[in-house]
Amino acid sequence: MDSVRIAGSVLSVLSLLAYAVGVVQPYPGRSFSVTGVMVGVTLAAVGSPGPSGGEGA
Repeated sequence: MDSVRIAGSVLSVLSLLAYAVGVVQPYPGRSFSVTGVMVGVTLAAVGSPGPSGGEGA
């Protein structure tokens, strides 16, 4: 699950950078950066270990 958390973190950071660029210089498709942030945060949350610290219940 670490790979999912890492992928979510990378996607979130890249999407935030794309959003910042879109604020400075508008470009077509910039609204997808917001979607990227939402998906990245979700993947980071799903990939993090639960309260028990392990996988599964």
